[in-house]
Amino acid sequence: MAEQLASWGKVVLLETRGRGSGGPANAAVGFIEEADGSLLVAAGDPKAHWALNLMADPEAVVRIEDRRWRISAELLDGPERHHAIRELILRYGTPSEGLGRGPSFRLRPVVDAD
Repeated sequence: MAEQLASWGKVVLLETRGRGSGGPANAAVGFIEEADGSLLVAAGDPKAHWALNLMADPEAVVRIEDRRWRISAELLDGPERHHAIRELILRYGTPSEGLGRGPSFRLRPVVDAD
């Protein structure tokens, strides 16, 4: 189901590095795409594994529709965090009301230096 939702652009498939195992860990996460190409995401639970993984190692890979790219996560605080949570609730509705209990991030595309 998560694969299908990602292929429709409804969620982002986030591949983090497991903070304990060191192996790949995947999660489907609601997102907002900003004009600068970054993605806003927020965890509804402070113990969400994907969020804790990003806090331990901010480098990850995301996939939406047929696009796949590397990102670097930045922990959000203050007005940016509130903006992310508000926009996610507006996009996803009632199921998103628990957002704000866990960390929020801006996922920026990593540009390879040639």
